[in-house]
Amino acid sequence: MNSIIQNIRTKLFAGIATALPLLFTYFLLEFLFVSLDELSAPILEKFGIEIPGLGIVLTLVLILFLGILVTNFLGRKIFDLGEKILKRVPIVNTIYSTLKQITDTFTKGTSDTFQGAVYIQYPRVGLWTMAFISGESKTNDGVPYYHLFVPTTPNPTSGFFLLIPQADAVPTGMSVEDGLKTIISGGMLAPDVNPLP
Repeated sequence: MNSIIQNIRTKLFAGIATALPLLFTYFLLEFLFVSLDELSAPILEKFGIEIPGLGIVLTLVLILFLGILVTNFLGRKIFDLGEKILKRVPIVNTIYSTLKQITDTFTKGTSDTFQGAVYIQYPRVGLWTMAFISGESKTNDGVPYYHLFVPTTPNPTSGFFLLIPQADAVPTGMSVEDGLKTIISGGMLAPDVNPLP
């Protein structure tokens, strides 16, 4: 009887694990479709245009225009000025800064930011965590050290900076992007085999 209940429970959790990403994807797409359409609806109504989905196209064109604007010198200066003003507003500052850090993590080439992903023993010997190499240096005796960023889970935009001898680090065999996926997923997307001693 217990084995039957356990089997049902396992199948139920497997079903939930399969359904949740699909549902989140559906609701996200639905939200984007409806909100982007509604965002542009007042503008289109002024011109007497009522085509379902046209609001999405218009919004995407506006976002593209914003991207073009902030990638040239004058547009960048205007955006920086607006951002400075925004960062002076107490509550908005916290929300904006957090969201900007998260989006920057995924949009600004993390493979260029970090040189690789390694495992280190932290916070004590016997416990292993993943860290990203942000630089290298040597002591006066010529011992090579890694400059490491140890991110927190599930938000990899915060963490710790550590200096450790390169000999104490074990290469993960993963790209920086795969390492970030592992961190954000809380280890659920980690490889089945690891190179730890």
